[in-house]
Amino acid sequence: MIQVEGLTRTYGGFTAVDDISFVAQPGRVTGFLGPNGAGKTTTMRVMVGLTPPSRGRVTIGGHVYHDIPNPGRHVGVLLDASAQHAGRSGREILTIGARTMGLPDARVDEMLALVSLSPEESKRRLRNYSLGMKQRLGIAHALLGDPSVLILDEPANGLDPAGIRWMRGLLKGYADRGGTVLLSSHLLHEVEMIADEMILIGRGKIVAQGDKKTLLDRGGAPSTLVTSLDNGALAAALQGKGIPLVAAGEGLKVEAPAVEVGRTALEAGIVLTDLRFGGAGLEELFLELTSDTQREGHIEGASA
Repeated sequence: MIQVEGLTRTYGGFTAVDDISFVAQPGRVTGFLGPNGAGKTTTMRVMVGLTPPSRGRVTIGGHVYHDIPNPGRHVGVLLDASAQHAGRSGREILTIGARTMGLPDARVDEMLALVSLSPEESKRRLRNYSLGMKQRLGIAHALLGDPSVLILDEPANGLDPAGIRWMRGLLKGYADRGGTVLLSSHLLHEVEMIADEMILIGRGKIVAQGDKKTLLDRGGAPSTLVTSLDNGALAAALQGKGIPLVAAGEGLKVEAPAVEVGRTALEAGIVLTDLRFGGAGLEELFLELTSDTQREGHIEGASA
């Protein structure tokens, strides 16, 4: 478990993280979401002892990171996939990590296979890796010590769609086995599919947190996308119940839960060909709550 209590980090007169508190629970994926420069990376750096807090504290399993013996066996970290010696090969980087943690060299082969880096790729120097390969190597290094907690900052950067899908499956499986996952991203869709809890941060402050349903309830009425064999008749049936709707693509966007739309279609004898959660609600809520941070020139490295 990761517990953040009243965490604040200032740089001179600038406050990068402003009195935030949250908990990432075992067995769950917690999405840490916010625009570039929102304070995500600073928070994670404090978690793993790279940046001291100005106030407050972060504990992992009840301990400050510096007090955890052999921390790589308990906490897997990926903050910057390029933060390794560029002249070392992927295998060398993992081997050094394994020996530092007191692990057998066989663990290196297990991790290389897990992240689908071939023997030939593992012998290449890091400087010759693509960003996606660096991300895979970074994930392998984070998992090397079989930790109970994972802290990952933008792990999907550079991965192709297949790689992102692989990563989601990997992290979901890890959480299902009881692990704690804190997953940072400035792109909502990267984590929306797997996150059990979501924390939205903007300008160093938490603007919303909770599970997907809770956040959508805060954002107002849910929306559903629906297509049928007779959209006109379906629209009339829904409007007869006073349910707002608008045309959307080949179907309708309805301001009601999917179950209500389906029930109305059944009562009217209308065959549905597509029925899904609207999906834009959470993104719209996210943009609304962090609207004052959505501007050009706001760079994560400058104020993260």
